[in-house]
Amino acid sequence: MQRIVVPGEKLTSTPVRIENTISDKNGTYTCIMGYFDEDRKSLIPLEGLWQPRSGDNVIGVIEEDKGTMYLINLKAPYKGLALAKFVDAELSAGDVVSATVKQLEKGGTVMLLKPTRLNGGKIMAVSPSRTPRIIGKGNSMLKQITEGTGTTIVIGLNGIIWLRGGKIDLATTAILKIVEEAHTTGLTERIKVLLSGNKV
Repeated sequence: MQRIVVPGEKLTSTPVRIENTISDKNGTYTCIMGYFDEDRKSLIPLEGLWQPRSGDNVIGVIEEDKGTMYLINLKAPYKGLALAKFVDAELSAGDVVSATVKQLEKGGTVMLLKPTRLNGGKIMAVSPSRTPRIIGKGNSMLKQITEGTGTTIVIGLNGIIWLRGGKIDLATTAILKIVEEAHTTGLTERIKVLLSGNKV
């Protein structure tokens, strides 16, 4: 299982030697924002922090329902906030939602519009700086992955990606390959080959 973690978050309940972490008798904690692979016990730093802009599409997890508002964890240095009166469906803590940034308030709170529940599926995290490459020009790369796998994919510009159905493992592999090789040429063709089932 892989998840995005923020500084101070507990990674394991036992002390483990992992770069960019601190440990005590109660467990191991990350010192950075990163992508933690629980199976491999590896922590990958997330470069290029997301800077909220009006109109950005993001993905987050409902952290708390306060009745008149929802607090949404964006796995970023900013807290998401959506007013309940502008939400069409009732949401609950733990729900994964997509939403649109209205504006960044003083104090680091991101006001969100139209949070919509994303049912089922899984989420993965990448560096926000890689999301434009995963989407591609005119959604070309994203379209190639969805057509090649049959997986429904929603990309948050905060670096959180939601996937459901189809060949979800293949879609995940393709996305991770884009993240690793975003700076190289010929990537579109290599992803095409990967999705066709051939070795790359």
